[in-house]
Amino acid sequence: MTRKPPSSDPVQDAPEVGAPHHAAAGLPAVGHSLRIARQQMGVKRTALTLLRVNQKQGFDCPGCAWPEGDKRHAAEFCENGAKAVAEEATTHRVTRAFFAEHPVDDLAGRSGYWLGQQGRLTEPMFLPEGGERYEPISWERAFALVAEELKALASPDEAVFYTSGRTSNEAAFLYQLFAREYGTNNLPDCSNMCHESSGSALTETLGIGKGSVLLEDLYKADLIIVAGQNPGTNHPRMLSALEKAKAGGAKIITVNPLPEAGLERFKNPQTPKGLAGGGTALTDLFLQIRLGGDQALFRVLNRMLLEREGAVDEEFVREYTHGFEDFARAARAADWDETLTATGLERAGIERALEMVLASRRTVVCWAMGLTQHKHSVPTIREVVNFLLLRGNVGRPGAGVCPVRGHSNVQGDRTMGIFERPAPEFLDALEKEFGFAPPREHGFDVVRAIRALRDGQAKVFFAMGGNFVSASPDTEVTEAAMRRARLTVHVSTKLNRSHCVTGARALILPTLGRTERDTQSAGDQFVTVEDSMGMVHASRGRLAPASAQLLSEPAIVARLARAVLGSGSATPWEDFEGDYALIRDRIARVIPGFEDFNARVAHPGGFALPHAPRDERRFPTATGKANFTAAPVEYPKLPEGRLLLQTLRSHDQYNTTIYGLDDRYRGIKNGRRVVLVRPEDARALGLEDGAYADLTSEWSDGVERVARGFRVVHYPTAPGCAAAYYPETNVLVPLDATADTSNTPASKSVVIRLTPAGEEDPLV
Repeated sequence: MTRKPPSSDPVQDAPEVGAPHHAAAGLPAVGHSLRIARQQMGVKRTALTLLRVNQKQGFDCPGCAWPEGDKRHAAEFCENGAKAVAEEATTHRVTRAFFAEHPVDDLAGRSGYWLGQQGRLTEPMFLPEGGERYEPISWERAFALVAEELKALASPDEAVFYTSGRTSNEAAFLYQLFAREYGTNNLPDCSNMCHESSGSALTETLGIGKGSVLLEDLYKADLIIVAGQNPGTNHPRMLSALEKAKAGGAKIITVNPLPEAGLERFKNPQTPKGLAGGGTALTDLFLQIRLGGDQALFRVLNRMLLEREGAVDEEFVREYTHGFEDFARAARAADWDETLTATGLERAGIERALEMVLASRRTVVCWAMGLTQHKHSVPTIREVVNFLLLRGNVGRPGAGVCPVRGHSNVQGDRTMGIFERPAPEFLDALEKEFGFAPPREHGFDVVRAIRALRDGQAKVFFAMGGNFVSASPDTEVTEAAMRRARLTVHVSTKLNRSHCVTGARALILPTLGRTERDTQSAGDQFVTVEDSMGMVHASRGRLAPASAQLLSEPAIVARLARAVLGSGSATPWEDFEGDYALIRDRIARVIPGFEDFNARVAHPGGFALPHAPRDERRFPTATGKANFTAAPVEYPKLPEGRLLLQTLRSHDQYNTTIYGLDDRYRGIKNGRRVVLVRPEDARALGLEDGAYADLTSEWSDGVERVARGFRVVHYPTAPGCAAAYYPETNVLVPLDATADTSNTPASKSVVIRLTPAGEEDPLV
């Protein structure tokens, strides 16, 4: 029986606010997961689907990129993974009748939550120029329309080809191949908005822009530092890994502006102890750092290590590193007063952290967006690398760098060549394999793509997955830029805000999800993904497709390429569509580490990609060694009466997908327009708990960016810091406020002022 989705957008009541939780998961997580799964899929479909998530012969969770171990639980998924699967495997359907009933203007006025709840897209839809509604279109006509627009451009660089992380390795490889054969490197992706700072820093210092640890390394570590990350909401399966590490004797330091329930105590729902309510206390030391103060913290830790006799692994430094003297000179100059101002910490807490570092032979540092989305993110992550190099904690079991990636296969997309600044060696390999000359000019990343659309330099926008409009910064600028395009195209499984903010013409191309059977001319196909730790494995869907008119992502790319490139292309696009093994054969010949791809991925659990720093203590950098770096300490400076805002997720969302209106661990129910502020800071601004405020960001361009009507929640944030959910507060993030080098939006350090809602701002 098909379940009926919501017919109208529910009005959000005033958010209900209770005390934040101090433990994550347990029975409530199980109950919430199953309740949502039953609502979306029904009982039988829930059981059949969830038991295949992250299994060796099953499908990869469409949520986060956290890896699986060799031995897997029958329920190898977390609460948010269950929600992600339920959203994709839902029995709700969006048909042509829905689009006939809802003009685009109506859809644009709906919430992202409502749009997502309508169900799976079922056939290609087209919005003609001047049209009010999407209308059905054949696949053949849809591809011809895209080809018509692309061929009419004055230059291939007037097209932008965006990619979301959920795209498989096979689809990503074909997508970048098509874009480059068409003639452009305009291949922005969601990495540009999240871990680009990690890739920039790690490539410079270690030679590879990925983490250097495997899952087993966490279990061997003596100390794990989790900085700027909330695993309880964003990567819940990481909590079970931390629990196992604790059982093995590891200590955990948490560095975060907010206390996070999952890092305080984890009630593992897969164990009797967790279900009984006991759980495991994870954090041994909580450093409640001020937003943007992480570079100063690691700098002063490095100073203290240099000052402590025997603390530095001098043999490792001498044999494997470069630039030590310049780094050491900068580290020894670290100023305690500046450190305490930048971090907001007490000296005693930092000194306790040092003692834990000194007691550790093997240290892992994990981080996520809390480190990567500041102006000075790249030097911050380089300082983390300095910290690990000092004690030889790279290329040693149980030690290393661990940037925790978000969306499933976001790392694999980059490995496959989804990058606007490709390495010459990669382009050389493409040219040798496929016989065409790929463009060498660098293309647009996300921020530059928005500018190009805004300025009329880009005219066609094609998105392989994702919700670009909601994910991007400076919402009003982004939406205006998208509306200037001649054509916008979105390959999607479900409705989202990006389908409502269109160019002159727009297409929605519905695609198979991870959970669904993919049958092509050569038979049933599987795809592959790469997890956050460089493990590549197969993913096989088993559900019947949501509609007979769905195409797989590889098929969409192959048919698009045939429509655009025609007989001028020697690439066997039709063969690739029919048999994905042929795509993997080409990947094996182009991308190092994928030799014998088809044979190796047939092994249950897949295989690990090579990582020279981890495997050989070899560093493929410009110097041939691991590079120490030195940079001035930076941190956000706050004018009087302002706060520093970080945008973040609620527990009921994954990236821009909203599963519900609650944030259980933070005590928020039935609302998303809330701003979390330390009680002392809120009262100093005249805002009691429960008051409503307008948020105005301040930036050097003098433009007033305002998010209105947020319920003030007194919350134990770091002094001077506030937090609110995205995408609602993306409007406050200036397009040009980005990280140096990586150009990632600085969404974790937005200077704001709060004024009572509806009252005139005295500073306007």
